[in-house]
Amino acid sequence: MRAGSIGGLILIIWLVLGGVAAYERGYFSDTSNTSCAEFGTIVVTVVAGPLNWAGINPKITCDVDVPPPSK
Repeated sequence: MRAGSIGGLILIIWLVLGGVAAYERGYFSDTSNTSCAEFGTIVVTVVAGPLNWAGINPKITCDVDVPPPSK
């Protein structure tokens, strides 16, 4: 049971550091025009955690082609 709580603590620290990295990059600025790509980049940056300071700069692109509605 002790290993689970240590693993959980490490996960929380990892995600907090990812949030700090996203904040440092200015991803949490107050813009009303947030796209799918911006949201995806924020999520991937938070998940990458401390790897952001090792040179990882994750970016997401959302090339969504919505087909026209059928008749």
